[in-house]
Amino acid sequence: MFDTRFISSAISRSAETPIDRRRLLAAAGVTGLGTGLAAVAATLPAQSAAAVSPSDEVISDATILNFALNLEYLEAEFYLRAVTGSGLPADQITGIDPQGGVVGGAPVPFKTTIVKRIAQEIAADEKAHVSFLRSALGGAKVSRPAIDLQSSFTAAALAAGVITPGQTFDPFASEENFLLGAFIFEDVGVTAYKGAAPLIYNKTYLGAAAGILAVEAYHAGIIRTTLNAKGLQVPATKISDARDSLDGSTDDDQGLTLGGVQNLVPTDANAIVYGRTAERVLNVVYLTPNQIDKGGFFPQGINGSIVASGNLGSAV
Repeated sequence: MFDTRFISSAISRSAETPIDRRRLLAAAGVTGLGTGLAAVAATLPAQSAAAVSPSDEVISDATILNFALNLEYLEAEFYLRAVTGSGLPADQITGIDPQGGVVGGAPVPFKTTIVKRIAQEIAADEKAHVSFLRSALGGAKVSRPAIDLQSSFTAAALAAGVITPGQTFDPFASEENFLLGAFIFEDVGVTAYKGAAPLIYNKTYLGAAAGILAVEAYHAGIIRTTLNAKGLQVPATKISDARDSLDGSTDDDQGLTLGGVQNLVPTDANAIVYGRTAERVLNVVYLTPNQIDKGGFFPQGINGSIVASGNLGSAV
């Protein structure tokens, strides 16, 4: 019923963590394939995420989840430092590949209760996402890479025209700056999960990714709505345009207004959000339209197998 090639492919895609391996073997026993499947599994070497090349025909689920984990590290560090002044605990940043430190971040002097509560809730969510992905990946999880929450924001704001040469942008200096800083991340997170979802093989992981995508979309909607309420449409749209200039020639990214009309939910004509490939996501977080393997918010690059941005050239 199932040939060796099919079984081998299934294990290669999904049995890269202890949780998945147990689940697969248990399922195989139920269906009467336990002996054959276990035999094939025994012949396959244990793989880590770093052993899988992004150029391979099949990208493993662990590779995809580790890519997402890098982004969750970035968001968690940003929000946690904004509300507490401290980042992730030491036991939540370890893993394979080099572990890096975090530059920047401080408690935001929030003026309004609602914005402070928004920041606190999102910080808790992002911390939980990190914990969940690390648990799912087990020994294949990557460590937190070096993260820049200081000069990277100034570079992003300067590229967007939110500030002028010689000025700096500190997203922790005010709640307005905080919201603009959050806007840089949230729409990117949504499109990253949307782009990755079709590549995930294991249904358990796919369901979890869909759940995280929904949460990131809630976050993005809250940030967009709050920016709109504070009258920050102009700088937010400049940030959107800057993201668009980094990730290819298509005009997909949308600001808070579209055609002169309020635009809180960025979608296509079918009211469907678009997705970014991993390479295009890295173009945005590395702050370049060129193919590089580090820069911007990740000065030493991200950890895992997918590390290079796309070679898209300037789309300005």
